[in-house]
Amino acid sequence: MRTVPGAGLLPDERPALRRCVAGELDEFARSYWGKRALLSHGPALPAPYDDLFSLTAADELLSRRGLRTPFLRIAKNGAVVGDKEFTGSGGVGAEIADQVRDDKVAALFADGHTVVLQALHRTWPALVDFATQLTVDAGHPVQINAYITPAESQGFSAHYDVHDVFVLQVAGEKHWAVHEPVHVDPLRNQPWTDHSAAVAAAARDKAPVVDDVLRPGDALYVPRGFLHSAKALGGVSVHLTVGLHTMTRYLLVQELAALAADQAALRAALPLGFDPADPEQISEILPEVAELFIKQIQSARPDDLAARLRRRTWATTRPAPLPPLAHAASITSLAVGTTVRLRPGLRCRVVPGDPVILYLPDRTITFPPATLSALQALCNGTDHKLGDLPALNEQDQLVLVRRLLTEAVLITTTP
Repeated sequence: MRTVPGAGLLPDERPALRRCVAGELDEFARSYWGKRALLSHGPALPAPYDDLFSLTAADELLSRRGLRTPFLRIAKNGAVVGDKEFTGSGGVGAEIADQVRDDKVAALFADGHTVVLQALHRTWPALVDFATQLTVDAGHPVQINAYITPAESQGFSAHYDVHDVFVLQVAGEKHWAVHEPVHVDPLRNQPWTDHSAAVAAAARDKAPVVDDVLRPGDALYVPRGFLHSAKALGGVSVHLTVGLHTMTRYLLVQELAALAADQAALRAALPLGFDPADPEQISEILPEVAELFIKQIQSARPDDLAARLRRRTWATTRPAPLPPLAHAASITSLAVGTTVRLRPGLRCRVVPGDPVILYLPDRTITFPPATLSALQALCNGTDHKLGDLPALNEQDQLVLVRRLLTEAVLITTTP
């Protein structure tokens, strides 16, 4: 699996990220990522976004795809509508009671409510592919929602998100105001409601860093913590909110603390009769605990930390969809000359040794040492023809590739 380079090293070939950012990607990584908002106007970007989503796509999802909550939210002026106001029975043969009612959605939308289609990275094919590629490009998990707002309406008041956002304007026009944070780089458990008074005051009294209208094909980058609000102008507005759930330095701290559980001295009981509400008692034990924890941090091995981070983060991102029936047929028909590649978006890592270890998001597979070169080639994300893999004869290549197809690590690309 390709690792994502650090700031200043993002190459221009990252196609999904390129559609979100005008200008050089290394400049975005160095000067904007996590630091500053950036408005990119359509002419400076590769293409508009109507290939990803549209009003027609929204209507299809709302009327013909059998959506259920929580794939839909509806709001007006910051107030979220209860699910029962727009859902109902799935009808004969469907033992569910929360399927989206198109007629109720239509009435609410006509009344000025904003429709929010959630998790489109799981429900709309073009955005499934886009999210998979952007996750590879950026190295952080991606989610995608669509906001459909009637003319002259506002769905949500000023607030901040606990993840970075790319706003991609699909249709209509929307005025955006973005303000500096009142709480810098919030974590997942630090929502804007914890600072609602400061958020409202900043949005009211401070000059915005972005105060502009997004039109179809425009993109806006909003780092987590930056306050933002938007209002549709003369027609129906559709934009995609592409959320990047950024991994942080605090994540490393959390995993270092978890590794500290291996140290017996840190697992020792506090004194008998200890009062956890007494600062004086805490001050007596804190220096010893701090010293032990510092030693734990200093002795932590990167390999141990990487293993914990892999288990924690890889499983949060699903690879590209796999058509089960067609994939099973490709395993049956596998032959020398078949072209295969790594399943797009799949996180994996090949570690040399005896045996060779293949780390996957949810499991670990071992292979004989002779397969190392072939495994490294197969996991580099490019096409490979069965029969041309290094260091193995054709029969061993067939065995290896069939195993990796069965494990859904590879897909076939031969028509």
